[in-house]
Amino acid sequence: MATHSTVEATDPCPVVESIEQIGSPWRLVILHDLQEGEKRFNELKRSTDANSRTLSRVLDDLQETGFVDRRLEEDAPVATYYSLTAKGQSLCPVFDEIESWADDWLAEETAEAATSD
Repeated sequence: MATHSTVEATDPCPVVESIEQIGSPWRLVILHDLQEGEKRFNELKRSTDANSRTLSRVLDDLQETGFVDRRLEEDAPVATYYSLTAKGQSLCPVFDEIESWADDWLAEETAEAATSD
């Protein structure tokens, strides 16, 4: 008789655990934006429309979880740069797949909604 392994209620599903690390809307926006390369704080602020407090908090979280590197350039003017770590870069194919899925399914839903009005 085959036995099935059971997952303890306290053991998080890998998908749920992953979403908890990257799943907030601001984290996703910033990670996606940093795929283009290293950016200064104010560049990220402009490109994401995040306010300074939110952006600072999310960047700190992403740095703490190992998705983002922070580089301080102390020459005048002082500048802080952010870039993806290898862990962050490993999400690039995931974003590509999500964009492909959105192109296939969300465009279709938008078109269907437009024709039903």
